[in-house]
Amino acid sequence: MSFKLLDEIVRAQKTGQGRGITSICSAHPDVLQAALRRAARTQGMVLIEATCNQVNQDGGYSGLTPGQFAAQVRRIAAQINLSSAHVLLGGDHLGPYPWQGEPAEKALGKAAEMVQAYVRAGFTKIHLDTSMRLGDDDPACTLEMELAARRTAALAKAAELACADPDRAPLPCYVIGTEVPLPGGTQTAEGALQVTAVEDVRRTIEVTHVAFLREGLEAAWQRVVAVVVQPGVEFGDSYVRNYDPGAAQGLVRFIAGQPRLVYEAHSTDYQRRVSLQQLVGDHFAILKVGPALTFALREAVFALAAMEDELLPPDERSNLIEIIDQVMQEDPRHWRSHYHGTPEEQAFSRKYSRSDRIRYYWPQARVQAALKKLLANLSRNPLPLTLVSQFAPNQCRRIREGMLENSPPAIVWDAIAEVLDDYAFACGG
Repeated sequence: MSFKLLDEIVRAQKTGQGRGITSICSAHPDVLQAALRRAARTQGMVLIEATCNQVNQDGGYSGLTPGQFAAQVRRIAAQINLSSAHVLLGGDHLGPYPWQGEPAEKALGKAAEMVQAYVRAGFTKIHLDTSMRLGDDDPACTLEMELAARRTAALAKAAELACADPDRAPLPCYVIGTEVPLPGGTQTAEGALQVTAVEDVRRTIEVTHVAFLREGLEAAWQRVVAVVVQPGVEFGDSYVRNYDPGAAQGLVRFIAGQPRLVYEAHSTDYQRRVSLQQLVGDHFAILKVGPALTFALREAVFALAAMEDELLPPDERSNLIEIIDQVMQEDPRHWRSHYHGTPEEQAFSRKYSRSDRIRYYWPQARVQAALKKLLANLSRNPLPLTLVSQFAPNQCRRIREGMLENSPPAIVWDAIAEVLDDYAFACGG
């Protein structure tokens, strides 16, 4: 189903139709709930992706293996009566990134194991990314494109072998290439970003095709549907660089001449609705979004915490916001290299940065306990609509119109779905 759907999108793009698909790249259960509930409501297709850092054979920062992540998605879908035929699973940036400090042979061996685990778990859209230097690569040199292509082909071969099992999953389709900088938000100045050069895209396609042929993967190459490039969109701690169609016209003209390929755009988080629509119209048919969804979740949860402060005495509150910050300060590894400045500036970023490093801390036991208490505190009675109007006005309007249940989880899911609505509009749905 994955290849068929994406092939249909590619064909539509080649006939001038502005059609695309949103790639929901998150392992957070509430994001998954929001995305799947929205799909159930609209009876549309939903593409859920996990990254190599979120989900891998070692558990990733979500604590989930590919099989466990897939089971979680399917369980939520079954609970809301969403057919599995409406759910596609993808793997994002699958490659040696989590083990890049290790020697190449070892890192690539682990990456191959991860890719096979994804395929065996039923993930049918696989983005292969081997763009990073590994432990014994020359640190003084840029990784050669041909070497990256050979590594990509080796991982594709591992994926194809996983499909040869007796109980094999459907044959996967592939996305190649990578954007610069790495996903999750840039740490550089806004003006430093460069749109991918057309010659780099051409060479990526050519050398990767050659590498696939050398591995005997011509059939797999026919299932390569997209290439990742940098169209000139990015976000950072406190800024968003909006899409400039004029700056990407070279890329647009090039991919229009490729009969079987479209672009996949990463870091499209926080783009305006019109910018997302322009991207799809310019053949960036797969729009990746992740931190913007957990940012919306964080906003909604903080709004609920503010309501809790108004409704309950201090000794009964969850103190969720304070607990999250305590946990982040005790374990700064996920934000220390992203948030700079004075202690006060770092404290502000921990809460409100668009990079949303909070997303790494939701699985922590103390944070989960505080969140559970917050939701329990606010679920005893219907929330006063005057209070919901103060802190979540869009959700209040929908509650009054009978479109949304007056409950804390529904408020959170709806805030996330608002972001997805912009993407659905841009993708022609």
